[in-house]
Amino acid sequence: MTRFTAAQHEAIAEKIGYRFANRALLTEALTHRSSPRPKRNYQRLEFLGDRVLGLVIAEQLYAADPGHSEGELTARLSALVRGEACATAGDTIGLSELVVIGADERSKGMHLNRGVLGDAMEALIAAIYLDGGLEQARGFVLRCWKELLRQPLVGVKDPKTFLQEWALARAMAIPSYTVVSREGPEHEPVFAVAVQVQGMAPAQGAAKSKRAAEMAAAEAFLSREGIR
Repeated sequence: MTRFTAAQHEAIAEKIGYRFANRALLTEALTHRSSPRPKRNYQRLEFLGDRVLGLVIAEQLYAADPGHSEGELTARLSALVRGEACATAGDTIGLSELVVIGADERSKGMHLNRGVLGDAMEALIAAIYLDGGLEQARGFVLRCWKELLRQPLVGVKDPKTFLQEWALARAMAIPSYTVVSREGPEHEPVFAVAVQVQGMAPAQGAAKSKRAAEMAAAEAFLSREGIR
């Protein structure tokens, strides 16, 4: 796996506003699987970064939008953590120039691919979280998402509505939702819901209400299929 020089680390620290103690984490976060002889790439970090990002943005929305309903907060959260939003946040630090990618892939412009940039941004969030803790990760996210958080929620449909319209546009039946399980105490249950889309594998989501769990299932399906 290509390693950054001390000068490169310093330049990256200036761009992202964070200096890594464990430089291997930074290298892993910015390494695409097409990189020459990669021992590790950003895919595992991407998994963790997605969860850290969701927590930070959800916390911010909860505090900033006290008058919004659960459904409104869910729709706003979905819009702010989807791949395109992550890529846009990555643009604020020039992420496309930082990703280590194979020469052939770079010549084809893969380092500009919005999916690649979104994934790398999530991995970078996880790397900062592991290296410096939640407060450092929160600071990084809020800096990079500053403008996105200011934008009004216009024309962004909640996951259930988006999935239903997507299915109907393809002459599919309306997606169906089934409660798979209900766990936890009576006053604080956790519902697991599966969404079934005609001819496709189901996806699941969990939350403290059936509606929120349905939203989570729809979002999981959309994310898995790369729809949005």
